[in-house]
Amino acid sequence: MARIRLKGNGPQGLPGISVTGRRAATFCLLLVAALCVQATRVQVFEAKDLNHNSANQRLTIERYAQPRGNILVGAEAVTGSRATGGRYAYKRTYTDGPTYAAVTGFASQAYGNSQLEGTEDDLLAGTDGRLAGWSLWDAIARRQNPGGDVYTTIDQAAQQAAMRGLGRQKGAVAAIEPATGRILALASTPSYDPGDFAGSSGSDQTAWNRLQADTDQPMLNRALRQTYPPGSTFKVVTAAAALASGVVTDPNAPTGAPFPYVLPGTTTPLVNDSAVCDRPGLSLDAAMTASCNSVLGYLGVRTGLEAMTATAEGFGFNDPKLDLPVRPARSNFDTAMDQSQLALSSIGQFDTAATPLVMAMVAAGVANNGTVMRPQLVDKLTRSDGTVVQLMKPQVYKRAVTPAVAGQVRGLMTDVVENGTGGNARIAGAVVGGKTGTAQHGVDNSGTPYAWFISWAKPAGSDAVPPVAVAVVVADSDATDVTGGALAAPIARSVMRAVLGR
Repeated sequence: MARIRLKGNGPQGLPGISVTGRRAATFCLLLVAALCVQATRVQVFEAKDLNHNSANQRLTIERYAQPRGNILVGAEAVTGSRATGGRYAYKRTYTDGPTYAAVTGFASQAYGNSQLEGTEDDLLAGTDGRLAGWSLWDAIARRQNPGGDVYTTIDQAAQQAAMRGLGRQKGAVAAIEPATGRILALASTPSYDPGDFAGSSGSDQTAWNRLQADTDQPMLNRALRQTYPPGSTFKVVTAAAALASGVVTDPNAPTGAPFPYVLPGTTTPLVNDSAVCDRPGLSLDAAMTASCNSVLGYLGVRTGLEAMTATAEGFGFNDPKLDLPVRPARSNFDTAMDQSQLALSSIGQFDTAATPLVMAMVAAGVANNGTVMRPQLVDKLTRSDGTVVQLMKPQVYKRAVTPAVAGQVRGLMTDVVENGTGGNARIAGAVVGGKTGTAQHGVDNSGTPYAWFISWAKPAGSDAVPPVAVAVVVADSDATDVTGGALAAPIARSVMRAVLGR
């Protein structure tokens, strides 16, 4: 029998494997290892980014493969779903879409989502792991659970009153329950119907393009995403800061404010809108009732930048992450100013800018004895069968001022309504506190002024925390009397009446 000789032994004593073969095997092993690392990176570390990549149609198909969960106001759904018979099996629908667009946002097969449709998308689409008891297995099997529901804090009557009050004007309303931070109304006009572009057809694209080209910006959420100079409504913050710092100890005593009050470092006097203000020595109460710029500008400078900034931030200014869970724009109070700029900022001008939401927080904090609650738009999240996934609880945001100071400011705001510029907000059988504001803007103040009103209300004789605080801004109107008292106060009154049931 012939013998077969194996050529050579490797260094490990393994017969028949050449150096070239060992190198090839090692290279293949490295390739396999690299593939494993790459697969792990893609499937584990980049999975979320790839899932939400706009080019990944699988996620969109999955999102609309079944009816979407609903967003509810009270016990009524303001959204729905309709079968399409197309690639995306279901399309989002809206009940009275323009009324609630600032709350729901939109869910579009072609253009994504916004507002609660965006922040609660996983729950509404059924992909949230909290919707099933076997979430790990569902994730492995990629099984989609029925969409959950989002219960909002919105009060239907208050929301409808806000939209009616704004009408065809450009503006916004935010209303809050002071003791809890629950948002009762969130309105922005002009509005839009999210159902007009919920699908992916040519007509949806046409509707989207029309809205994008509209110079009135109906898709801009003015209650949350637009800031305005708050004008004299900011005097509530200035009054609170002056009282908290001891610059003013008695709201009815003379403040020592001179007239005319010349802006520090300049020769420019700070002018008033009312002749009632044009005399020295006015009290804080008289200055708030008549909305005197000279007195509040003087008191802001006396209080100082540090104390003014601390009080403003206590009410929500300068917070870039005031999530509810939707994130609003940051309201601004400058932290570096000279004294003349501080005087202007103390009357809500210069670079001071606020969303209606934050100005509602100012009114709500005063109403709630100086404690500002974190604003909350969602009441609870549930599965499709109604079982609760998450129940939201009230949270303290900040303690802006003491209860004693808050009580003094409430007295000032009550006098504004009873004896001053806020008379249009009076409600029979209720105690109402408010502050008007007419904010100048544009080059040389040439723009149509912003008409503001912030307020709170409670039944007469009640010792409880007022159940509603409101901020209204009218940014553009055809009215001849463009003032907070004439335009914004009646809207606030209608929202407060809706909450009070009057």
